[in-house]
Amino acid sequence: MRQLVQHIERAKRPAFHTLPVAQARAAYDGVAGLLDVPPPDLARVQALRIPTRDGAEIGARLYAPRPQGEGDPLPVLMYFHGGGFTVGNLATHDVLCRVLSVQSSAAVVSVDYRLAPEYRFPTAVHDSWDALDWLVREAEGLGLDGRRLAVGGDSAGGTLAAVAAVHARDIGLPLALQVLFYPGTCAHQDTPSHTRFAHSPLLDEALITWFFQQYIDEVDREDWRFAPLVSADVDGVAPAWIGLAEVDPLVDEGVAYADKLRMAGVPVELEIYRGVTHAMMTMSRAIAEARQAQRDAAKALRDAFGLR
Repeated sequence: MRQLVQHIERAKRPAFHTLPVAQARAAYDGVAGLLDVPPPDLARVQALRIPTRDGAEIGARLYAPRPQGEGDPLPVLMYFHGGGFTVGNLATHDVLCRVLSVQSSAAVVSVDYRLAPEYRFPTAVHDSWDALDWLVREAEGLGLDGRRLAVGGDSAGGTLAAVAAVHARDIGLPLALQVLFYPGTCAHQDTPSHTRFAHSPLLDEALITWFFQQYIDEVDREDWRFAPLVSADVDGVAPAWIGLAEVDPLVDEGVAYADKLRMAGVPVELEIYRGVTHAMMTMSRAIAEARQAQRDAAKALRDAFGLR
């Protein structure tokens, strides 16, 4: 990890928060995938369109390890990509979703929710909820098992997945699992790890602040849909598998959310991957801990879905 960080620093790429949003997105797209393993082949990769409550449509991509109509309907993970609610898309997390599908033997539906600053809070939340509701309605026609669902995501996408799990509880939709890779959960950057890793590589306080300035007004930061750690009630939400990076400003709030779920009686499996930074899940070619985290999450999905 140290060698990788040194290599990134030698490249002297401008920090995302110093760029206009369009350039930051292009820069993120340009480096996404460089440190991933080669994309594994899948029997089925399908573009989808999902309607939202305001009449717009958002893109999505379905990954499945076997063709539609072959065998029983597949359980499915709905996945929300990271990127501070501001950057990232289906392509930047394509390899991760492929790997999770292959290793879990389940389908994955990756959601291209709308980004800030064009679409500020709570648009991404509404898109994630609308996507989950749509999947329940359309699962059978897609050859998926609408009774065996999970949600997941990394970083900002982990926030959306955690919030979607509460939404599912509220509408009476049972989920098998929530898979949270280093999710943001607290309302403010006030945990000890935010101070300890304020200048950490790949995600520092300046970048976090910039992301949130794009996404949300300060007055809304205590809203549980932004900060699930302040949710009044997480009783009865789906069991959680939570994977955190040790050298990450978000690590303490990830642990705190695991504790909150456990105190509410929710089964939680928590893994902290030592010596690695935020965003490590898209570094699977370079970082052994990323490959281990992928295997661990896939096993949790297989167990939750009852797959061998």
